[in-house]
Amino acid sequence: MGDGIKVAIPTYKGGLDDVVCEHFGRAPTFTVVDLASNRFKIVPNTGEHFGGSRHAPEILAAEGVSAVICSNLGPRAISELGIKVFVGASGTVRDVLRDFTAGRLREASYEDACRDARHAAAEWHSRWRSGGGMWW
Repeated sequence: MGDGIKVAIPTYKGGLDDVVCEHFGRAPTFTVVDLASNRFKIVPNTGEHFGGSRHAPEILAAEGVSAVICSNLGPRAISELGIKVFVGASGTVRDVLRDFTAGRLREASYEDACRDARHAAAEWHSRWRSGGGMWW
């Protein structure tokens, strides 16, 4: 892939015609797109939900990803690894890239975390706000 900005989109099988997986950390694959060259790479999710030891943001940081585009996420998905997260994605990867480049998606905040995951992260959130450490 080129030297452009790389974005990752959680997907089921990967590719430009695949749809966005609604569960970021449990997505079987990530479609990583270099916005400068329009080339993409399908990256398998080898994270903790699939028997691995890393978290999804760590996998994507190793791929040089600078932004994740998803429909929603749990609070641990926003990391201190320098990866921005944009929410509101739906449809195919092509649809998402069009919406992202048109500025129709917004950067995620703690309030965007999946409701089911928010309660588990309430204590962490107060530590994070005070500069107390990583999400995981």
